[in-house]
Amino acid sequence: MGAGKTKRMPRAVREQQMLDAAVRIFGQRGYMAASMDEIAELAGVSKPLVYLYLNSKDDLFSACVRREARALTQAVRAGVRPGLPPDGQLWSGLRAFFTHTARNPDAWRVLHLHARTHGERFAAEVAAMRADIVAFVTQLIAAAARDAHRRPHLPEEEVAGLAEALVGAAESLADWAGATEGVTAKQAAATLMNFAWAGLGDLMTGRPWVPPEEPEPEPAPVPGGAAVPGGAAVPVQAG
Repeated sequence: MGAGKTKRMPRAVREQQMLDAAVRIFGQRGYMAASMDEIAELAGVSKPLVYLYLNSKDDLFSACVRREARALTQAVRAGVRPGLPPDGQLWSGLRAFFTHTARNPDAWRVLHLHARTHGERFAAEVAAMRADIVAFVTQLIAAAARDAHRRPHLPEEEVAGLAEALVGAAESLADWAGATEGVTAKQAAATLMNFAWAGLGDLMTGRPWVPPEEPEPEPAPVPGGAAVPGGAAVPVQAG
C-alpha cells in the first residue's frame, strides 16, 4: 500500500499561524529587531512562503496590528453586560480589557508600544482602535448619567474628556499590571474602579468635585517697572 497523501493546510489557517508567530516575535523584539527568518521558523514555514502570503515585513506588521486591534475592541465590547447597572457595566468592560491584555501580552506590546513608535502608518491603525474604544466608553458614561436621573445630560465635552481619561488610565494600568508580578486582571480592574468610579459615581448623581476658591495671585514685578493691578507696568523714574 502506498503512503497516504498529506492534507494541505488551508491558506487562512496557515496565515493565522504566521500572524501568531509574528505577534510573538514583534511583541518581544520590537519591529526593527524582529527577524523574518525567526518568524518563519516559529510558524513552521519557509521565509519565502511568509513573503508570498504577506508581501513584506511592513505588511506583516500591519496585519498583526489590525488583527490584534480588532480582537481587543471585540473583547471589550463583548465583555460589557448591558443589563447591569452603570458601575457593573464599567466593571465588566474593564475586566474584559485587563483579561485580554493579560492573556495576550505580546499583542498588547505590539499595539501600545511598538506600533505607536514605529511609524505613522501603524500609529494610525492603533489610533483608530483607541478612538473606537473611547467612543464606546463615552456611550457608557452618557448612559450612566441618564440612568442616574439627576444629570441626564452631561455636557458632551465633559463626557468625552472622562472617557479619554478612563481609557488612558486603563492603558497605563495594563502596562503596570503586565510588569508587576502577581497582579491579576481582576485586581487591575478593581484598582481602576476604586480610582475612577468614586468620582464618576458622584458626578452622575449631581455631586461633582468643585475646585476650592483661591485668591487671584499678585502680579509678578516687572524689571524696570512697578507692577500695578491689571498687569500693566509703570516705569520707575530715577530720583
